[in-house]
Amino acid sequence: MRIKSILVSQPAPSESSPYLDIAKKEKIKIDFRPFIHVEGVDNKELRTQKIDLTQFTGIIFTSKNAIDHYFRLAEELRFAVPDTMRYICQSEAIANYLQKHIVYRKRKISFGEKNFSDLLPLFKKFPAEKYLLPSSDVLSPDIVKTMETANVDWTRAIMYRTVCSDLTDINAKDYDMLIFFSPQGIKSLQQNFPDFKQEETKIGVFGNTTLAAAEEAGLKVDLMAPTKETPSMTMALEKYIKALHK
Repeated sequence: MRIKSILVSQPAPSESSPYLDIAKKEKIKIDFRPFIHVEGVDNKELRTQKIDLTQFTGIIFTSKNAIDHYFRLAEELRFAVPDTMRYICQSEAIANYLQKHIVYRKRKISFGEKNFSDLLPLFKKFPAEKYLLPSSDVLSPDIVKTMETANVDWTRAIMYRTVCSDLTDINAKDYDMLIFFSPQGIKSLQQNFPDFKQEETKIGVFGNTTLAAAEEAGLKVDLMAPTKETPSMTMALEKYIKALHK
């Protein structure tokens, strides 16, 4: 079976995207559509979690969404984030994003390499802070495990939720292949297309949790990334398409 059309469950990329190179080289139609989106909680819901922003001396940021929603809620609650606040960010890119909300210079900002577990030495270096972890409604077990190992005072605050987008204007069966990047994306497929039967449709997934969600939903996974040979979805997709079209 030749792949003629692919739906990627993400926003459309820039003009320099490898996806567009694949589409051109292999003469494939590749469409992009987010299957999920983020909605922020309001300050009333934050209060029901018994979260008082004034009680924390450190903030742990795992994403740009977490940064945006923390400062949004701080503004709604008229909480002036003090200059003495310590920021622990999962990566340098996330730390740099703080400049959207604060004056970066002379602030207490630290960051890890990539994975959340990389932050463990920072928690051991700054053990006295009372940390707040702004998060979505879905929290990785790795984060909980790392925080328990760190043995510091920390509190999770759900500040935004990942919800299924409305996809009723498209038909999943119009595509030869669907590509997913999160368990929530698989959930959105089920919610938007309750009568979806895979049949000849190929399924690509990124990450073990997405793989598990797809298999739990009864889907046969044809393409998996990352692997040692193909660390990105685009590399895995190009290799798969070339092999399939031989």
